[in-house]
Amino acid sequence: MSALAGSLGALRHRDFRLFWGGQLVSLIGTWMQSVGQAWLVLELTHSPLQLGLVTALQFIPVMLLSPVGGAMTDRLPKRRIILVTQATMMLQALALAALVGSGHVRYWHVAVLAAIYGVGRALDIPARQAYVTDLVGRADVPNAVALNSVVFNGARIVGPAVAGLLIARFGVALAFLLNALSFLAVLAALGAIRTEGRPDPAGRLGLRAGLLGALAYATGTPTIAFTLGLMIVASLLVLNFNVVVPLIAHQVLQEGAHGFGLLMSAVGTGAVIGAIGLTLFRRDRPSVGSLTATAALLCAGVLGLAFIGRFGAAAVLLAVLGACQIVFTTGCNTTLQLSTPDRLRGRVMGLYALAFAGMTPFGSLLVGTIAEHLGVRVACAVSGGAGLLAVGALGLVATRTKWQNLSSGSTAI
Repeated sequence: MSALAGSLGALRHRDFRLFWGGQLVSLIGTWMQSVGQAWLVLELTHSPLQLGLVTALQFIPVMLLSPVGGAMTDRLPKRRIILVTQATMMLQALALAALVGSGHVRYWHVAVLAAIYGVGRALDIPARQAYVTDLVGRADVPNAVALNSVVFNGARIVGPAVAGLLIARFGVALAFLLNALSFLAVLAALGAIRTEGRPDPAGRLGLRAGLLGALAYATGTPTIAFTLGLMIVASLLVLNFNVVVPLIAHQVLQEGAHGFGLLMSAVGTGAVIGAIGLTLFRRDRPSVGSLTATAALLCAGVLGLAFIGRFGAAAVLLAVLGACQIVFTTGCNTTLQLSTPDRLRGRVMGLYALAFAGMTPFGSLLVGTIAEHLGVRVACAVSGGAGLLAVGALGLVATRTKWQNLSSGSTAI
């Protein structure tokens, strides 16, 4: 029992428990909306390219504004920022539910609301990620990041499966409405939390100076630069499951909404298994070698999707990909959090959001365009193969430039 308690050290902190529980409910709704939105676009347009475009519009604001969100995080109380962003995303979900429920929804409505959601996420991600250290302290950051991954990916199992059943029986409007209601849980939790997440006074720079300082720090610190490089490659080329999975379900396996939801849940099942393993066994920052290996496995798995022809095989491979994804992204998050001084944490997590979610628009458009013209299998083969080449190139550059302090976590600017 003592070993188990030690592996769940982040849950000793009251405010983290509240935040964690609120996120659990809210994220189930978020995944329901993700499935509902993808299926709605396919019903309205029957176009992989337009599905990729909506996904891109949802992430373009993250690409453009997440560094700004990081700078705001180093200037304002994090709890206040998160309250505003979560309320904004709740209103977006309500608007989408109303449009679909009234029968007046059009493709451009979905596209505009996806962009609004993206603006909220661009400001929310850096604040929420940096807030973790304020809630638990540096010693419990690896465990807190892993526990957040359990919640995120547990919701990925429940949300898509429930959404698939609801969409098949009641239509997509209910999925959007339930997502809007789920935000009440996280807003209530934030209202009860005592930790404001006030910024370090040394980090309260002007916007331009803050952004330039974060870039100089990131490019001048080998650990940060290499980790962000791996994340950009993975996000651009292989972490596009919101586009790839519905296309495989719809066009390769000829499945309906229920089958699509089950395939998305398979990704979440693998991710939860990976996250639970990290929660119980990871105590510190992962090695650079393990980050590189899991990035390569992700690329190889997406390449393997090009040869899938049966539902069961697709579900198993997607579960493996889910586990690899969580080990990789959690490792990158932990590395960045523990390698960054407090005064820069918000801005570095803004760069994390840029690398993790900001590259998705390009990846979504790439996958959607290739799938539109050459088919889903070719899109998977190109994405996975190019990812393997890029990860190999990054590893080669790191070796040839002799980044001997990659594993030391140097924080010198």
